[in-house]
Amino acid sequence: MDSSILSDREKAAVLWAEHVTKNTARSRDDVFEVVKKSFSDNEIVELTLMCGTFNLWNRFMDSLGIQVEDQTEVDKIKKSVYLSPDKVKAFLETMLENWPAEFPVPDSSAPRE
Repeated sequence: MDSSILSDREKAAVLWAEHVTKNTARSRDDVFEVVKKSFSDNEIVELTLMCGTFNLWNRFMDSLGIQVEDQTEVDKIKKSVYLSPDKVKAFLETMLENWPAEFPVPDSSAPRE
């Protein structure tokens, strides 16, 4: 929560995900009020549904001992943890060069698929 990279809204989303996952209501009763400053009631419901869905899926898979990823995919990740600083720098420079100056505001009246 001390990240200088995340916005206050993103920090609130992370706080809510942690709250839903760990049931922090027992130890902290102000989380809803903190999150409410950044999200509407509808958005909080959507965040809760997303967190709950992933929590359910993870617990289901863990309880039954089912691997989420094929072992060969896990092995690829284990082997590819080295990042070339030059490649990372080039990637980030490309991202910055193509980053838009402004992002459009979402159109809440547009039909959702």
